[in-house]
Amino acid sequence: MTSASEADWRLFRGNGVPRAVTLPSAPPWRRFSPAPALRPELPYLIQPEHADVVNAALHLRRPLLVTGPAGTGKSSLARAVSHELRLGELLRWSINSRSTVREALYQYDAIGRLRETTLSRDRGESEPSIGTFIRLGPLGTALVPSATPRALLIDEMDKGDVDLPNDLLTVFEEGFFDIPELTRLPEDMADVEVQTADHRGSVTVHQGRMQCAEFPVVVITSNGEREFPPAFLRRCVRLALPVPDEARLRAIVTAHLGEEALRDADELIEAFLRRRAPGELATDQLLNAVFLRTGGVDLDAEGLLDAVLHQLTGAL
Repeated sequence: MTSASEADWRLFRGNGVPRAVTLPSAPPWRRFSPAPALRPELPYLIQPEHADVVNAALHLRRPLLVTGPAGTGKSSLARAVSHELRLGELLRWSINSRSTVREALYQYDAIGRLRETTLSRDRGESEPSIGTFIRLGPLGTALVPSATPRALLIDEMDKGDVDLPNDLLTVFEEGFFDIPELTRLPEDMADVEVQTADHRGSVTVHQGRMQCAEFPVVVITSNGEREFPPAFLRRCVRLALPVPDEARLRAIVTAHLGEEALRDADELIEAFLRRRAPGELATDQLLNAVFLRTGGVDLDAEGLLDAVLHQLTGAL
């Protein structure tokens, strides 16, 4: 990466004078591509004992419940497993307080179907297939039968409704779900093409039921904000990721930014360790600081290091 000089790292000067600038290259973890397969895959470092837990979940075909403070690599683990095992594009279900299993399985646009059916009748055309108005969600797409399983990240499960984990039990145990709008169709309409969450096209649903051939690789993350029901925990393999120590932080910096980045990282790693408390700083904040330092940014400028290594808890 080309270093900026002391004078020109300030792209924005706040003086209201327009000028032409060339933005420097983004950090490796902030580079995007319209085609997910073309995005750079960042290295993922994991201790052998933690990798063994991941392997146990793979062998048992059980969801992997990953806990740990923010920034310990919980979500990145799902991407790493999907990439290394060549399971295709990672499916992602981000949980919030309104999330339901139903929406993660499929969505049915009843209003859109009514509108299009009415318009088709007015034009004297045949009615569109009901499958045109059904799209599988990330969980539903993960259950589409295939020779190899798909990988699904269920991110921040503890953000969801208290009943959400129990609502997942049947799907986790049986590996199938029904679409009532399709189960009610007559026999001559037993096979319906519906859309998938990854926009790869359509799949056939037979008699309204989607049944997986191989249970998907499911990684569930939690920040530990609340406990889950015993029945849910019994069906998961649990992995607790610790905050990385100094040696681990150095390895992470090297893996993401190269060996030469360590020359500028000592002071920043010390500052990071000094400020860090469980849940208050994330590892990617350190990477941000090292990236700026190696690019010539003066992190000693007033307030800049505080802005980059800001605490994740407490009032802003």
